[in-house]
Amino acid sequence: MGQQRNQEETTSQGRTVVVAEDEALIRLDIVESLRAAGYDVVGEAASGQEAVDLVRDQEPDVVVMDVKMPGKDGITAAQEIADENLAPVVMLTAFSQQSLVEKAADAGAMAYVVKPFVPEKLFPAIEVAISRFDQMNALRDEVSDMKARFEARKRVDRAKGLLMENMGLSESEAFRWIQKTSMDRRLTMQEVADAVIAQVQ
Repeated sequence: MGQQRNQEETTSQGRTVVVAEDEALIRLDIVESLRAAGYDVVGEAASGQEAVDLVRDQEPDVVVMDVKMPGKDGITAAQEIADENLAPVVMLTAFSQQSLVEKAADAGAMAYVVKPFVPEKLFPAIEVAISRFDQMNALRDEVSDMKARFEARKRVDRAKGLLMENMGLSESEAFRWIQKTSMDRRLTMQEVADAVIAQVQ
């Protein structure tokens, strides 16, 4: 248990976060939890537009953002942040807003957490979002067209899932395996993913 906590602390150490949540008490709770876990909260926003401006200004490692916010909502703000490739976004959504989760994913959110928020669910979601964002950027270097990039991401995600299932790898180990194989064999990551899917299915 202690080892797991230390691992969590080392991962979070120095990571910068912008928190966007219009309810002040919830925002305070999130900010305090993040700081206690070693994250560096560099900005707080109460609206979507404020969040986008803060992210452009602060260039954080990750954004934690509520779906429902006054003015520009969280999904629109997440879309802008994703379009400009500024930072990974973790969306906070009430359980009754499940239909919004797909919209959030389409908007470029990398992970989501269902409210009421609990640190045990938020911290892993943050790390998943950062890891996926890095993976997307690796794909971005390979595939310039947005639509093709999403298609490549879907294939790579599918291949990662198969590698995790069949080789017992973690998500990041599976991605690194695909990345390394693509470099070693001078193939694109999508070509490697397609080969994995063809062989393992």
